[in-house]
Amino acid sequence: MNVTPKLKMKFVAHIVALATAAALGPAALAEPAGTCPPPAGVALQILGSGGPIADDGRASSGYLVWINGKSRILIDAGGGIFLRFGEAKARFNDLEFIGLSHFHADHSADFVALLKSGNFSGRERSLRIAGPAGAGLFPGLTGYLDGMLNGGDGVYRYLQGYLDGSRGLAKLDPVEVAAERAVVYQDDPRSVMIEAAPVPHGIVPALGFRVRIGEVTIVFSSDQNGSNSSFVTFAKDATALVMHLPIPEDATGGALQLHAKPSRIAEIAEAAGADRLILSHFMPRSLKNLQANAGIVRAGYTGPVVLANDLDCLTLRP
Repeated sequence: MNVTPKLKMKFVAHIVALATAAALGPAALAEPAGTCPPPAGVALQILGSGGPIADDGRASSGYLVWINGKSRILIDAGGGIFLRFGEAKARFNDLEFIGLSHFHADHSADFVALLKSGNFSGRERSLRIAGPAGAGLFPGLTGYLDGMLNGGDGVYRYLQGYLDGSRGLAKLDPVEVAAERAVVYQDDPRSVMIEAAPVPHGIVPALGFRVRIGEVTIVFSSDQNGSNSSFVTFAKDATALVMHLPIPEDATGGALQLHAKPSRIAEIAEAAGADRLILSHFMPRSLKNLQANAGIVRAGYTGPVVLANDLDCLTLRP
């Protein structure tokens, strides 16, 4: 039988989804790619499971939360997310919230590309966006948006309507988070609430996000070294905890200022009582012996562990 590239891709996606379902166990389902998103309920789709190096076929950091079949929440927009967003058949017009954890390029580089795409969506209502306050070499959210979109000297000043709602563009509604945990989004029926809290990522201001949708809670650790014990409280009883695994257990030096080792990831997930742990944001140094690194996590965390791949889709139940 002549297998077309498209058919081959669908078959591979289906096998990956089934493998993910086995890893998650009966408490949660990983739907085959053809049924993502489910028409009802909450699903988490991995848009990008890679890091800042273009050598592993993975997009950089990005996560999409589907609610009742609509792409409602985007966390991070690293390089490659623009393409994955389209492949997932997500719609800019359906987004209610974008969270940018920090302004490393592998978490924010495709944000403006996504805005340009949104120019063709017909969206009129505003869009809430949250990000960190600035420090040192890194701008805060308002500085980032101004540098990109300011009508005077912004890099993409032809898109300045996203700052003021002019030129037929949807106005961005920014919330900058500094030193304390804060609610950054809540819908009118109060069925969705999103909180952000600073996390330690070396000299880089960064945020983690906690997304509650009814009885389902998804926590995104962002890049962090795991040194602040308050994150355990922030992640408490998560239905799904997404943590980044870019370094191996034997990492030394500056890497430890930026990222948590596998053993520390396990400690955090176990102490938080997370129902399931999703490992993502891999780099060559953690991919080199990924199963061994994941084994260290599994040794210290008693729940199911999932290794993320781009476009994996996990249907979550409390």
